[in-house]
Amino acid sequence: MVEMVEAANILHHATPRSLLILDEIGRGTSTYDGLSIAWAVVEYIHNHPKIRARTLFATHYHELTQLSETLPGIRNYNVAVSDEGGQVVFLHKIIPGGADKSYGIHVAELAGLPRPVINRAQEILSLLETESREMRTHKGIMVQQLSFFPETNPLLEDLENLEIDSLSPLEALNKLYEWQQLLRKSRENSVE
Repeated sequence: MVEMVEAANILHHATPRSLLILDEIGRGTSTYDGLSIAWAVVEYIHNHPKIRARTLFATHYHELTQLSETLPGIRNYNVAVSDEGGQVVFLHKIIPGGADKSYGIHVAELAGLPRPVINRAQEILSLLETESREMRTHKGIMVQQLSFFPETNPLLEDLENLEIDSLSPLEALNKLYEWQQLLRKSRENSVE
């Protein structure tokens, strides 16, 4: 709750002149709740016409790195790691791009968790990653970003740029049909 109150305060008071530093938004709840909250916060900051503040957003949700594909103001960075023959060394250097994998179990090992816990965690991780790959047959949410603000809605931008006076009645009907199909596809993907 404390984290959410702080995040709400930040989102309500941020301006384009703000520097936002957000660390692990969505932690302390279920994975999907946390990921959803973090994802929505990133979109909100990026898309809100009165915020768009410079933001450092630290997260362990690898799925958020995909947002750089659809939101032009997002750049991914990660901590460089040397991983040779199972020997992991954190290089204390920030480099462009998303992390290629998580090193949480390695950190647990460095922290001294017992070997049976580390071994079992690796087994469970392998099972979860296999299930996750099988469930991701398409990108769902990424197909059509649902935006908070009409100013950033692609359909409204298309409508605004449409030269109505130059359209024939058939072209206008075709355009309406195209928009209707996009809307239906968006709704189908948001339900899945």
